[in-house]
Amino acid sequence: MSRGGEMVYIPDDSDFSSFRDQCESMEGWHCRYNKAGVTVWSQGQEESCTVQKIKTCISCKDVPAETLYDVLHDTRYRKKWDSNMIETYDIGRLTVNADVGYYSWKCPSPLKNRDFVTLRSWLPLGNDYMIINYSVKHPKYPPRKDFVRAVSLQTGYLIKANGAGACVLYYLTQVDPRGSLPKWVVNRVSQFVAPKAMKKIYKAGLKYPEWKRKHDPGYKPWVYPEQNTLPSVSLAELSVQHADSLENIDETGLPEDHLSTSDHEA
Repeated sequence: MSRGGEMVYIPDDSDFSSFRDQCESMEGWHCRYNKAGVTVWSQGQEESCTVQKIKTCISCKDVPAETLYDVLHDTRYRKKWDSNMIETYDIGRLTVNADVGYYSWKCPSPLKNRDFVTLRSWLPLGNDYMIINYSVKHPKYPPRKDFVRAVSLQTGYLIKANGAGACVLYYLTQVDPRGSLPKWVVNRVSQFVAPKAMKKIYKAGLKYPEWKRKHDPGYKPWVYPEQNTLPSVSLAELSVQHADSLENIDETGLPEDHLSTSDHEA
């Protein structure tokens, strides 16, 4: 997503517009999964390619768009519902609608766990909302030995209001996992991992209002920037995270039958 591939920049209206078009357009997308209200598409690349562009969509009844927007911003609440997350925290703020953050997640055993440092930006548009990110380098948060540093080329959410108390959630991602992954992993992302993740977000949206009432209900720095106490980060401190500068491991030989049992949870 980074323009020219070299300069770190904060996404503008044209970037959000382009992201929205990708979410809503069906041209060039191939349906890989469509079941129980969740649809998954992939685009373009060969099935064996690990840097696939994946798009998923779920209709969320009884969850207003603004509630789902809060869910996706609230890092304290994320610990409640994102069982794949190891750690997440905000590093610093760039503007009232952009920050830098860290996220690490458990990969299906026996794959090595991955982590990211990303520049994230968000935009409310009437009753709709968008959150997008891409990977950057921060000098104080270099790759760690216990994780493979992955690269988000472009990842984000589009939340579209669907009536007063419902919404449609799109999730679009193109990530370089830094590793030659087995073909079964690539297939599992579209057939299992992505649908499961969307259902988790939907369930999290249903439970969020009750949880938030008990946990600092007025605190929403993504809505009220004056509440943001993060240290300021300068764009000059950051650089684009290029995949070719990171370790590339070969995990193609790992067999699917060694998956841990938790990875088979519905």
